[in-house]
Amino acid sequence: MPTGVCGCCGPLRPRYKRLVDNIFPEDPKDGLVKSDMEKLTFYAVSAPEKLDRIGAYLAERLSRDVVRHRYGYVVIAMEALDQLLMACHSQSIKPFVESFLHMVAKLLESREPDLQVLGTNSFVKFANIEEDTPSYHRRYDFFVSQFSAMCHSTHEDPETCSRIRVAGIKGLQGVVRKTVNDELQAIIWEPQHMDKLIPSMLFNMQDNEDSERAGEENPASLAESCFRELLGRAAYGNMNNAVHPVLVHLDNHRLWDPNDFAVSCFRIIMYSIQAQHSHHVIQQVLSHLDTHSKNTPRVRAGIVQVLLETVAIAAKGSIGPTVLEVFNTLLKHLRMSVDFELGDGSRRNSASSLSSTRTKESEERIVQNAIIQTIGFFGGNLPDYQRAEVMMFIMGKVPVYGTPCHTLDTVKIGHQGTKRIQTMLLSSLIMVTSGFKCKTMCAGLPMAFLEPLCSISLMEDSELRQLVLEILHNIIDRHDNRAKLRGIRIIPNVAALKIKREKISKQDVVFMKKHGQQLYRHIYLGCKEEDNVQKNFELLFTALALITIELANEEVMIDLMRLSIALQDMALANEENMPMFIRCGIMALVAAYLNFLSQMIANPPFCQHVSKVIEMRNLDAPYLLPEHVFREKCVLPDSLDRDDVGLYFQTADLAEALSVPGYNVERLAIPYIPQVTDEDRLPRRKSFVDTISLQVDILSNSLPDQSQLAEEITFETLKKAIDTTGLEEQERERRRQVMEKFQKAPFEEIAAHCESKANMLHDRLAQIFELTIRPPPSPSGTVTVTSGHAQYQSVPVYEMKFPDLCVY
Repeated sequence: MPTGVCGCCGPLRPRYKRLVDNIFPEDPKDGLVKSDMEKLTFYAVSAPEKLDRIGAYLAERLSRDVVRHRYGYVVIAMEALDQLLMACHSQSIKPFVESFLHMVAKLLESREPDLQVLGTNSFVKFANIEEDTPSYHRRYDFFVSQFSAMCHSTHEDPETCSRIRVAGIKGLQGVVRKTVNDELQAIIWEPQHMDKLIPSMLFNMQDNEDSERAGEENPASLAESCFRELLGRAAYGNMNNAVHPVLVHLDNHRLWDPNDFAVSCFRIIMYSIQAQHSHHVIQQVLSHLDTHSKNTPRVRAGIVQVLLETVAIAAKGSIGPTVLEVFNTLLKHLRMSVDFELGDGSRRNSASSLSSTRTKESEERIVQNAIIQTIGFFGGNLPDYQRAEVMMFIMGKVPVYGTPCHTLDTVKIGHQGTKRIQTMLLSSLIMVTSGFKCKTMCAGLPMAFLEPLCSISLMEDSELRQLVLEILHNIIDRHDNRAKLRGIRIIPNVAALKIKREKISKQDVVFMKKHGQQLYRHIYLGCKEEDNVQKNFELLFTALALITIELANEEVMIDLMRLSIALQDMALANEENMPMFIRCGIMALVAAYLNFLSQMIANPPFCQHVSKVIEMRNLDAPYLLPEHVFREKCVLPDSLDRDDVGLYFQTADLAEALSVPGYNVERLAIPYIPQVTDEDRLPRRKSFVDTISLQVDILSNSLPDQSQLAEEITFETLKKAIDTTGLEEQERERRRQVMEKFQKAPFEEIAAHCESKANMLHDRLAQIFELTIRPPPSPSGTVTVTSGHAQYQSVPVYEMKFPDLCVY
């Protein structure tokens, strides 16, 4: 009996244990016993309720073999687990998965690289299995931490180190694939997990020493593939958690200077995420730039360059509501960069710090140039309707003297800093307006944009005026003709340029009627600035030519001729003592433009007169032509001879040449006079009021000068006062001039003149109302304005005068 009892103990063991034991050979080198493995698989499929016990028993054997360092049996056990996992898809597989993950964790915890790689490969196979039902309790925190640690392996053997890192990246990729599509595993996107996943991938992408390896054997390429896959699966609410670890990693490893890796990272991000999520990335980079506002210039420049790459990709798709936020932040940092540069330059005056000051300035210039490029590139890639808003936004930031409404405070940075900001903002506007094709000029040059732009065009700085003219060129040139008109010269054959031109629209005709005088005025005033150089005259010539091509009908052409003759007369009269170079430059500009205009009109008598004047100048006065006056060693005359009529364009000859239907020749005989605006009364510039003969001065009539009031009364003055014959003649002459002016002057000049009178009248009435209409006295005090400052004056009650009905 005892013998029989002992003999039946083996067969009494559970069948699943016997089947599991049979798959292990006596010698682990022989590998898995396939016939017994098929039996075990058939049993597991037939009795799925036994799967949890099979898994637990396999886990028990594997743990024992790991402790005893019997790694051959460990490999066999994992192979058996993989096959069972792939074969069984039932509800009972959930407990079996727990045993499987427990065994994978055992392998990952070991210090043997082969076991770690083995466990990772099994986990990857498990991650590729699509489960029918979600798991409510399974967590992958341990695997994220362990795989991340493997990604940072520092094994002594480079080959082994690379194997461990590749296994870690594959493991993270498996975790991502297993969790991102499961709504119950949204916890993987939380910061504590992203702070491990993202840096592990970036660390391997950054350490690209094994670049010669291909495919999955290269940790860098595999990490990049996993990084792209993770970002591609990121939903709307997870973008911030996915991008923030990237910025932190770049900070910790000091990868902003140089920023090649940072740029490549954000390129991958922008091309991997969905287009509608792009503005999230831009907001993250902007906020990161704000946190580094006081960092070194090179770091800030690196972040701005990354923002440039980000914006360049986002501008091609959906950019969201961050358009003005981008520009506002960049302009703020532009101002801060100027503050840092000029502030450091003013504090470091000693000789020992001169080199460091120059270095600081050059580094800040890098930041400023990066900001300008970002502004320009972003604005240049926006659709036209958004680009117009951006143009208005940037123009509102440009500081203009005499207009306190600008938003950039320039008190602390002084004149030099203000000029720097003006130059940089206008440079960015040039980039924004490049390629801008507005359908109507009213949309491209609205009044709110044109007025401050023209105000800057009158600044006493040639560089600023050049930038303004280039902005005008970008907006006006809608057919890409500017390159054909580059440089100021006498064009022998305008038809050879093949200029593209369309018939002027009704909207543009209305625009020129409203704002044409404003454009003429600023061209007229810009020509006589004493610091003009050759480039200024070239840009002025291009501006006149583009206006002729894009906006000129017969009426506008007549106005442009009047403007040209007025410029010629101004250079000859020289009432403001302009240098001879400026006078000759104006003459050359008029010659080049009228030559261009005559060929555009294609009127033979007009062309003949212009050619005749140019030939006479070639013979007797070459310094009045652009090919000669802008040479370095051009000999200029001491004065210009007004009596030599053949050297100048004559209004009578032009009128005779244009005596054809369509041109109002009578209007050509009226001299051009620029209209008066409020800018002429600003103290920063000379007043142009004295040059206008038609202005009526209300103030001089209503408030006589003190010297006239104090004039001594003599017999002669009384005699003159009694004699009114001369006064009557003067009154008749004045009325005749007024009648002639209102009959022959263009409507725009009359309207501008009346508007200036109305403005002065309103100013005087406002002063009168301020003096007369005051609030009643109050014991609490009244506000009085003295020299621009508000002062409170209290009136005692006993000094106040009350009406009788109020006293009792």
